[in-house]
Amino acid sequence: MHFNPLSHIHCESLQPLSFSLSLSFMGIFGISTLVIVLSLLHHVHGDVTSTKVCDIFQGKWVYDASYPLYNSAKCPFIEKEFDCLKNGRPDKYYLKYRWQPTGCSLTRFNGQDFLQRFRGKSIMFVGDSLSLNQWQSLTCMLHTANPQTPYKLFRIGGLSTFTFPAYNVKVMFSRNAFLVDIIATKAGRVLKLDSIESGKMWKGIDFLIFNTWHWWLHSGRKQPWDLIQEGNRMYKDMDRLVAYKKGLNTWARWIDTNLDPKRTRVFFQGVSPDHNNGSDWWEPAAKHCEGQMRPVVGHQYPAGSHPAELVVERVLHSMSKPAYLLNVTTLSQLRKDGHPSVYGHGGHRDMDCSHWCLAGVPDTWNQLLYAALIQRKTN
Repeated sequence: MHFNPLSHIHCESLQPLSFSLSLSFMGIFGISTLVIVLSLLHHVHGDVTSTKVCDIFQGKWVYDASYPLYNSAKCPFIEKEFDCLKNGRPDKYYLKYRWQPTGCSLTRFNGQDFLQRFRGKSIMFVGDSLSLNQWQSLTCMLHTANPQTPYKLFRIGGLSTFTFPAYNVKVMFSRNAFLVDIIATKAGRVLKLDSIESGKMWKGIDFLIFNTWHWWLHSGRKQPWDLIQEGNRMYKDMDRLVAYKKGLNTWARWIDTNLDPKRTRVFFQGVSPDHNNGSDWWEPAAKHCEGQMRPVVGHQYPAGSHPAELVVERVLHSMSKPAYLLNVTTLSQLRKDGHPSVYGHGGHRDMDCSHWCLAGVPDTWNQLLYAALIQRKTN
């Protein structure tokens, strides 16, 4: 059983929050004394490259004047619904928060290093519009860090591809809201909980980042299926969390059966939360995320664990091949201020408390992905 093999990352690829020694110290005491002091500190604190670990998904949001990581105005292909500043959002506080893990600091994202490290590699985000949110974030982060490097961006059907030909790096997004199949039949559209035909396009990809959740909750006119099928049995409906677990188990079996972990590294984007109920963050007067300008203070979200995230964790625990949980749920729950709200489409007709502004929270998701990728690369 393999689960989150990098959830506690050794701090060699991060920036330890420890002591600092100045040049004046060295001048006074000499190199030999410095060696003795370092040896003592090593004995007290342990070897940070082999024993000290850091859970990069546990921490808090801190104000950082150097943020955001990029200017959204310099990302010409950003989706309109994510470009909150262009759509008229007046406040900018939400751009100024950096994720601070407890016990270490994340290496700042380096777009040039990313392209050099993953030259010739393919990266595919597979999922719903929250995967689109993260894919758009990464493409903006890479382009704005390498503005003079030519890129190509094209879409064929449900597959969008962003590539830097000079590096032969492909960053793709495959729209797939459920991961399992939906097929058209005479009886209507059928959500098949035990079938994955679309998995054929996942083979041969170097890095896969999966996501699914939000569409499992849709009902009425937004519901994209009419019936649910499991084996030979058809259902008009079922508990959505139960259906979600069944679909994820099918996905997990497909990964275990079809992918070679030596060829393809698999990630699962943790459940991205929405903020439609102010009671979840102890502000019952707030019906939506509109007007929220600050993160929740502290390390924990008042409403507690997200039920869908608990399902994801159990399914990943059951897998025989490694799948890394990009556990962004709690840190995203704390960011009630990061959604487009009424600035997703430049008007007050829509209230979007599900997606995220760019620049914004998905940049941190990608910074965490980057930390996981470079850690494995250097080990």
